[in-house]
Amino acid sequence: VAQKEQPLCEKEPREASSGGWSADGRETVHFIIRCVIPSVYILIITVGLLGNITLVKIFITTSAMRSVPNIFISSLAVGDLLLLVTCVPVDAFRYFFEEWIFGTVACKLIPVIQLTSVGVSVFTLTALSADRHKAIVNPMDIQTSSAVFWTCLKAISIWVVSVLLAVPEAIFSQVVHMSDRNVTFTACVPYPLSNEMHPKIHSVMIFLVYFLIPLGIISVYYYHIARTLIKSAHDMPGEASEHSKRQMETRKRLAKIVLVFVGLFALCWFPNHVLYMYRSFNYRQIDSSLLHLIITLLARVLSFSSSCVNPFALYLLSESFRRHFNSQLTCQRRHSPGVVSLVLLHNKKNSYSEIKVTLMMSLGFL
Repeated sequence: VAQKEQPLCEKEPREASSGGWSADGRETVHFIIRCVIPSVYILIITVGLLGNITLVKIFITTSAMRSVPNIFISSLAVGDLLLLVTCVPVDAFRYFFEEWIFGTVACKLIPVIQLTSVGVSVFTLTALSADRHKAIVNPMDIQTSSAVFWTCLKAISIWVVSVLLAVPEAIFSQVVHMSDRNVTFTACVPYPLSNEMHPKIHSVMIFLVYFLIPLGIISVYYYHIARTLIKSAHDMPGEASEHSKRQMETRKRLAKIVLVFVGLFALCWFPNHVLYMYRSFNYRQIDSSLLHLIITLLARVLSFSSSCVNPFALYLLSESFRRHFNSQLTCQRRHSPGVVSLVLLHNKKNSYSEIKVTLMMSLGFL
């Protein structure tokens, strides 16, 4: 029961205290849990905030970048930011406290926010795939002047649907007191503990709605895209205009970017979904083995990493985004000496504890 909590920010208070491990093994695991993993979380938060905020800023401030695909990518970045500033810090705190400390309101609100973020990500990727399918399979459909408006409307609709689908999390989540090895602790669980079918149904529905079905739809889209691209490569006449060739190359490049986004999402989230279903179907058993702990830590870190990898993929695959991103970094370097000087002067006047609090606030911990 102790392991059956939120699919993202769930808490496992007794994981680090397995009686079956050697003393050296417990010390090593304790060091990793208390030092290494939180450091990895801080890195994910920092890199994710920098990359996604810069991405959104570029798309907002640069009129040439306000295309239909980029609107969806911006929405994807906002969803990632939502996960980075809510679920990741809460999960990081879990390594310093052995039970849920955030109260009933947070227990109901955090699952809604995190599931909304996941929904926005996967549904936006599906919409992006549909957009690339339309651009490549039906290239004669001329993009109207209102395309940007309708794309914004679709992006907003995805957010609304994601929030509505996440509402049941707030209804069923609750703070409970549970016991393990004669020790009582407080936990936040996403469903009633009295109903053994609820966790199984919950995990299967999460896997279907937020992973398998969207990826199945995306696979169909990309099957038709690949077939169209292969056919066009054979049918395109040698005297085709340079404009037509450039247009096709641009569409292929955008389709490749979306496909990379989808692949990264699937790679990062699949272990977490499998782990959650495994726990749901072994509801009454508490797996305190070292292997289970390692898999849990890796699955969590991998799933949260999905919130910071898209800007890097876009940087590597998109020349225009790379150019704008480099210009943003150049602009920041121009102002960095003055900022560094101010920070150094400030540090001389503050104690170590004040500097630590400031750092934690800047990373979203307080």
